[in-house]
Amino acid sequence: MISSEIKREEFYKALVEKNPQYDGIFFAGIKTTGIFCHATCTARKPKFENCEFFLTAEEALLAGFRPCKRCNPLFYPNSIPEEVEILVAAVEKNPEKRWKEADFQTLGIHSATARRKFKEVYGMTFVQYARSRRMGIAFKEIVTGKKKVIDQQVSLGYESPSGFNDAFTKIMGNPPKKTTISIIHANIFSTPLGNMISLSDSNYLYLLEFLDRRGLEREIEKLREKLHARILPGETEIHHNLVKQLNVYFTKEQCQFTIPLFKNGTPFQEKVWEVLTTIPPGQTVTYQDIAKKLGSKDLVRAVGNANGANQISILIPCHRVINTNGELGGYGGGVERKKFLLNIEKTFNKQKNG
Repeated sequence: MISSEIKREEFYKALVEKNPQYDGIFFAGIKTTGIFCHATCTARKPKFENCEFFLTAEEALLAGFRPCKRCNPLFYPNSIPEEVEILVAAVEKNPEKRWKEADFQTLGIHSATARRKFKEVYGMTFVQYARSRRMGIAFKEIVTGKKKVIDQQVSLGYESPSGFNDAFTKIMGNPPKKTTISIIHANIFSTPLGNMISLSDSNYLYLLEFLDRRGLEREIEKLREKLHARILPGETEIHHNLVKQLNVYFTKEQCQFTIPLFKNGTPFQEKVWEVLTTIPPGQTVTYQDIAKKLGSKDLVRAVGNANGANQISILIPCHRVINTNGELGGYGGGVERKKFLLNIEKTFNKQKNG
């Protein structure tokens, strides 16, 4: 989401004027209708405060907006293959659906074809598109804080009423059938690198990830199942402190976090994560360095897997691990974010030594 006030004003002016030069440059999410549009959409223009602006369709989808039927923002600037139109319509008919091979067969479309054509048109696969739309609905529940009337019943250990079937529960799964369940609160907040989600309660931070991280949906599900938890929108002191400390971090003022973390991993994974927290800001180590520190250079692959399984971005700094040849290597949040974080942290060293 675009946070720069100057850019927001520029994009809003283009939206009001229906400027065709901005089609495909940004997407406008309309809070009052829940749709996102092209700059040239002919619908009645919303007020400035009711607009959010995104550089990609995926960002708009993850924010919970659906494509406008009037301007078809997903159908520009390319001519759209018939298979893609059919699949987009199918997603809108049932956006919470998790697609399986049989679902493609029912539509008479091969899954590989869907993947290739979506990638050509939108720069993301069909699975990414469907997941973004699905997760966007769930995330919107967090952003708007829709708890309905279930919190008191949940705190007493009862299932929610049969009439309660909000989108977040549909997507993240029904609560475990236990006499007592825990409550973990979810929050979404913006950073210079994009929106992030935090899961926390009064004791721990359980998860901190970028919204577009691949596999995020499954991470949340596994955490919920392991902790016998219901995940609901809600504020916690830990979340407030997290945002404050991250704001300080991103303004290059300090790189110190005091958030209590719940490390949800195997004993080996937790050993790797412990090593990660000892890497000073502004410095990097290789996967092989960590493997040797844990007893054997043959553990490189296992170290890489443990790094990828980390669910608490930035605070457990897996971005400080690079390949033996000096290349950055992979990162769950994307290589550009990894580069950005490492560059930020170099400034801490300069300040410290300067």
